[in-house]
Amino acid sequence: MNSLRLIVLASLLLAAAPTFAQTNAPSDAPAVATTESSGVPWSNLSAEQRKVLQRYEGRWDSLPPHRQQNLSRGSQRWLQMTPDQRKDARGRFDKWKDLPPDRRREVRDRWQKFRELPPDEQATVRQNFRKFKNLPPEKRKALRERWQNATPAERQNMLDRTREQRERNFNRRSR
Repeated sequence: MNSLRLIVLASLLLAAAPTFAQTNAPSDAPAVATTESSGVPWSNLSAEQRKVLQRYEGRWDSLPPHRQQNLSRGSQRWLQMTPDQRKDARGRFDKWKDLPPDRRREVRDRWQKFRELPPDEQATVRQNFRKFKNLPPEKRKALRERWQNATPAERQNMLDRTREQRERNFNRRSR
């Protein structure tokens, strides 16, 4: 059922919050490592990136290369965001920080499963999330409760019906 996919996507996108909130800056000359195993020298970061990442300055060289790369990319994304997007990202990060460790682990696992999906399925999940997000709050609440109160068999039934409906819609468009 579309509502299920929307709920799953909502959880997955919440897991992405730490990615957006890790740092705060893009640059004129983005710093990107040349290989997966090489780090990003502090001197290669733009002035804007260094400002966003200033709390890491004294220990930048001791960070693992993958962490430097992630922070560099995150700072680039941050600098490209509008003020409203930054505000939203901060809000998501604040919610993330308030989650208990076991819930964070669960969200990270869901995010990893999402990233392992083929691109077309990721696009479908994102589309369903947008639909869910645009529903009135009372409708979203009702869908969440319906899913949470369903038995495993009922949940599977909902998923099967959603897949069948998606296939029917696809077949209609293909004609």
